[in-house]
Amino acid sequence: METEDDFIRTIDENEDIDVAEESPDSDEEVVAKKTKTAKKSTTEFNSNFSFNDQFNSHSDFDPDFALKYAKRKQESTSLDEKIAKVRKKKKKGKKGKRRKRGQDSDEEEKEKIEFSETIDTFDDQLTFQDMNVSRPLMKGLSSMNFEKPTPIQAATIPVALLGKDICACAVTGSGKTVAFMLPILERLLYRPKQAAVTRVLVLVPTRELAVQVHTVSRQLAHHTNIEIQLSAGGLDLKAQEAALRRGPDVVIATPGRLIDHLHNSPNFNLNNIEILVLDEADRMLDEYFAEQMKEVIRLCSRNRQTMLFSATMTDEIERLNTDVALGLRQEFIRIRPNREGDREAIIGALVSRTFRDHCIVFIQTKKQAHRMHIILGLLGINVGELHGNLSQAQRLDALKKFKDSEIDVINFTMPNTIKHYVHRVGRTARAGRKGRSVTLVGEQERKLLKEVVKKARTPLKTRIVPQEVIVKYKDKIANMAQDILEIEKEEKEESVMRATENQLNKAKNLLENQKEMMNRQKRTWFQSHKERMKEKASLRLADHSALSGNKKKQDKGKKKSLTADDRALHEINKSQEYAARFSKKSFKAKRLRVFNEEDATDHLIMNARKWGYQERDLTLRAIRKEKRDDTDNIRILIKRFNQVKICKRQAEDNTEI
Repeated sequence: METEDDFIRTIDENEDIDVAEESPDSDEEVVAKKTKTAKKSTTEFNSNFSFNDQFNSHSDFDPDFALKYAKRKQESTSLDEKIAKVRKKKKKGKKGKRRKRGQDSDEEEKEKIEFSETIDTFDDQLTFQDMNVSRPLMKGLSSMNFEKPTPIQAATIPVALLGKDICACAVTGSGKTVAFMLPILERLLYRPKQAAVTRVLVLVPTRELAVQVHTVSRQLAHHTNIEIQLSAGGLDLKAQEAALRRGPDVVIATPGRLIDHLHNSPNFNLNNIEILVLDEADRMLDEYFAEQMKEVIRLCSRNRQTMLFSATMTDEIERLNTDVALGLRQEFIRIRPNREGDREAIIGALVSRTFRDHCIVFIQTKKQAHRMHIILGLLGINVGELHGNLSQAQRLDALKKFKDSEIDVINFTMPNTIKHYVHRVGRTARAGRKGRSVTLVGEQERKLLKEVVKKARTPLKTRIVPQEVIVKYKDKIANMAQDILEIEKEEKEESVMRATENQLNKAKNLLENQKEMMNRQKRTWFQSHKERMKEKASLRLADHSALSGNKKKQDKGKKKSLTADDRALHEINKSQEYAARFSKKSFKAKRLRVFNEEDATDHLIMNARKWGYQERDLTLRAIRKEKRDDTDNIRILIKRFNQVKICKRQAEDNTEI
């Protein structure tokens, strides 16, 4: 039985709350020591080499710049290597001065809760055999360790096999990819073999999700001859063009790259699309993909089956579903007033002490995410970052390193909306497993916290990090300030050098292949440059340089020295600006839809029950009896129902008097 103490109470400071307390004695981080093999030089000196100290003063060549460039290019390293270099330098400077560890590593491991129990919430009444799934797909399911369908699969697969449109909403990790891919592959097994055409299009919002869906689909179709192609940004364009010209059965794509191929790749179109799937449909139909989705829908075949799948749905699709997994333990850390700058220290303490393995930290902006990468790296934590400023190879490499396992989630700030909160915490406690989420909540974020508390099905917990631990990690981060600046400066210099080198290579290619490049057809887009800039400006929340310290309003040469509080408040403001836009959009008048007489009659029956009428009531009987596809009769029924409703209200008013 739940008690009030199980729920979070951030307003009443005198109330006793069940907390997952951090021990101040276990603050020493455990860092895996990697053995480093010394590089042995095997090159020998060339005896034929001779020095030439003559320099042509009339030449434009600058030897000092060339030396600096060659040295910089030779020493160009990744961010993790830069962090390791700084840590190694600091260790050498200490010369044997080591701190005594407070506790043994085995005792520290006890702080991390291990979850081994699974929650079986699947439907035992329906099996894949009952759905008449073909043997090749049954082999694929067996290789993926699917023994029986999850609830979302049991509910949607039989309907999808009938060719009906589907709008499905289920928590993250419940098996939605198999829920829509299995019926698609089952139907494609019986496709005509005369010509190779693309019959299925699966649209997803991000490249990483596209790769994930493609991987699962290939595993499921491993024992079939169905061809599945990936079309996402950041991957080789020409290879994708060649694959799409062959007419793969299924295309899994992101909207931007798909539109690029539709306008620039010959012999590829969506005229034969029989099934359209929108994964993470709430994101695909929001304002950021609005224009692109209109273009894709315009180019798709009109006679198709449409399936929408998501963990949460917008008002345009279905009532917002804010349920999280039953196996999720939700914890919250209160940020006291005027202590927003503690967030970096708290994250450092949590990741160093408790959440040392398979933990995701969600951060609002890319700049702060990069800074946390440097800070956690300097603290000796094996860390990676993932955001839009990275190349696709870097993003896929980061995902590869972070293997899919039992993970925990930490929110640097409260997410934009409760919908985003559900998506974030849904990264853990997947497919019946257990997980834990920790969210840092300040005074400005308590409104959304109350909404989470109100809709929660399981008790919420409060986690307390001792103040002495926070102070200790704040001091650590403060001592790293110069190292962080040096790493950022080195990165900036390398970025400038790479940009210069790219421009030189581009000019060289232009000179060598001028004729070919001049004859090459320019790639087109469905929007003009002016329209794209206008759309981006309308979607921008605020001035993106608000945290750069060199805005036009400020004097040139004067840069504001940013504090930890400034950075944290910037993260919160970004989130609140998005939430304000989301709220404003929800109050806009909805577009009028086509009036359907059949649906209107069903709506009358539903409302009649809601008003307290039973099967024996004459009004409901009349509605059922006169249910026809006739507009005049529907109008009569609406008028009659409204009259009865008014009479009922008057009767209730008289009773109250």
